Amino acid sequence: MTELSSPSAAASRAEADASVPVESEPAFHSLYRRFRPQRFAEVRGQEHVTMALRNAVRDGRVAHAYLFSGPRGTGKTSTARILAKALNCEALEAGEPCGRCASCRAIALGTSFDVHELDAASSNGVDAMRDLVARAALASPGRWKVYIVDEVHMLSTAASNALLKTLEEPPDHVVFVLATTDPQKVLPTVRSRTQHYEFRLLAEDVLGELLENVAERAQLELPEGALGAAMRKGRGSARDALSALDQVAAAGILDDEGDLLEAMVTAIAAEDSTAALVAIAAAMRRGRDPQQVAVELIELLRRAFFGLVAPALLAGAPPGAARDLGTAKTVRAMEVLGTAIVAMREAPEPRVTLETALIRLANPAADDSPAALAERVERLERRLAALEGGIATRPGTPSAPGPAPGRAGSPFPARPAPAEPPVATESPAAESPAAEPPAVPPSPAGRPALGAFRRRSESPAAPGGAAAPPPGPDPARSRPSGAPAPRLAPTEPAAVPSRDEIVTAWGDHVFPRLRPKVRAVFGAGRFVEASGEVVFAVPNQAHLNHAAALTEEVRAALSTHFGRELPLRLAVDAAPADRDRPAASPQAGAPVAPEDSAAPLEEEVDELAELDENDPGAPPPTAPGVSWAEESLLRAFPGTEEVTP
Repeated sequence: MTELSSPSAAASRAEADASVPVESEPAFHSLYRRFRPQRFAEVRGQEHVTMALRNAVRDGRVAHAYLFSGPRGTGKTSTARILAKALNCEALEAGEPCGRCASCRAIALGTSFDVHELDAASSNGVDAMRDLVARAALASPGRWKVYIVDEVHMLSTAASNALLKTLEEPPDHVVFVLATTDPQKVLPTVRSRTQHYEFRLLAEDVLGELLENVAERAQLELPEGALGAAMRKGRGSARDALSALDQVAAAGILDDEGDLLEAMVTAIAAEDSTAALVAIAAAMRRGRDPQQVAVELIELLRRAFFGLVAPALLAGAPPGAARDLGTAKTVRAMEVLGTAIVAMREAPEPRVTLETALIRLANPAADDSPAALAERVERLERRLAALEGGIATRPGTPSAPGPAPGRAGSPFPARPAPAEPPVATESPAAESPAAEPPAVPPSPAGRPALGAFRRRSESPAAPGGAAAPPPGPDPARSRPSGAPAPRLAPTEPAAVPSRDEIVTAWGDHVFPRLRPKVRAVFGAGRFVEASGEVVFAVPNQAHLNHAAALTEEVRAALSTHFGRELPLRLAVDAAPADRDRPAASPQAGAPVAPEDSAAPLEEEVDELAELDENDPGAPPPTAPGVSWAEESLLRAFPGTEEVTP
């Protein structure tokens, strides 16, 4: 038979059970709450603030209002509570609260009537501020009543204005401590009524020391590298670092995912877009947020930058994957990723923004921004610095334009002297005049003026205004007629230049340096073939007869210019073309004879030959780009000067 219990019996049993004490486990607190600083000396990295406050409390010079600003997790609220402890401590020790008296214990537990905290983020209206101002004049058990207003920049304009009068002239026993992470948003009238102290992020060594101390006091069993990972995630914030350390201690494993970040940096250094996209895909498969990945990647690049330019400022070794990054590439990567983080806030797909940023970093050729161009220039400079002996150019290729050697104000050093020309050897088989000296490319600005050329390369002018000839005999003019011409030393066989290359060199360099007689004969012809041998075609047989005796001189000039032996053969042009004739240019100075008459050509050639051989005052053909006609005019009218606009 079942016994029924009455309500009175049930109540008596409940009273009996309640009388038995039941042990309850202590509540768990996060690391940043358990190890919150309780004295000014325990606040890390803010000595410039704690020293001033401690001295003010010790000397009785406490201000009526303070403004604490700085990043989150740097100790603003904790310092405000320590200040409240010190103001009401019963056994003050050189400005430090004792932490043992009733007032200190009540403030630490949050049960003191002397400290009132207001979260302006949730209570930002004017009614909450009016209530605070109304209760400010009321007395409290301690000597000082401290009002701590957190995130004061969130107050509305009306609430801030309601606080102004009381903040300017508070009761004698009231101290206001305003805390904010964004002081620029606080009304200037509020800031002007407070003493402003700026809290700073903790340095890496200070934050690392704090984490080691907390891990030792809390007896945490952490995997290898946990302290370093927590310090990197904290980024100077003590609260964030302790929260990350608490998370690692609870999980028992380190989920840093630094390998993916290292892979991204390696892909940027190697300019491998595919590897960068693979690393991003792996991070997305692990559920990572693209914006957070970009933030951590910037932090890794920042460490790489300090490892390159200021290793002394870097705590620990620089990232291994960042050793191949140059300074320009590292700075550009941080700028591009910073811009991408801002764009991700409004982007419909943040992953695409991150992928685009990494592709631009891994492929500078696809980016035409000034930073990308600067990176490519830096890479070229590194390659040029690694070369020994300069860059070899193809023989006959004009040099790149640049400032003249030794020019005043030039940022480039003077160029070394050109190498000596190849040593010439006598060949008994040669029966024609010698080859001319190697051609010198004209200046990038075009044909120089005769006066400028003579001032630069010739000796001082002779009396009467006529320029004196350069010292030393000219081998081309002093050699007797019929003497064997010097031939270039035999070189290794090389391919014959193309017809376009020969035509370009002929019109720009070789033809202007020939003697007037040779220019008169060869000015009417053109190059028609350059396969195996060079074929030069003249208009008719009369030209061919005159050119045959001068062929060796032209061949030697072409060979000297290209640095190799070039076989030259003459032919009659079946279809003359004027486009390849340099004599048509006014600078050539060589008249073209009619193709159907040989008599005018013979007379002109004889006149040019007579002038070429009998005029001792004619300048040698060493001035590239200076026409023979100008020289003749200057010789005919001594004392004149050529003026160019």
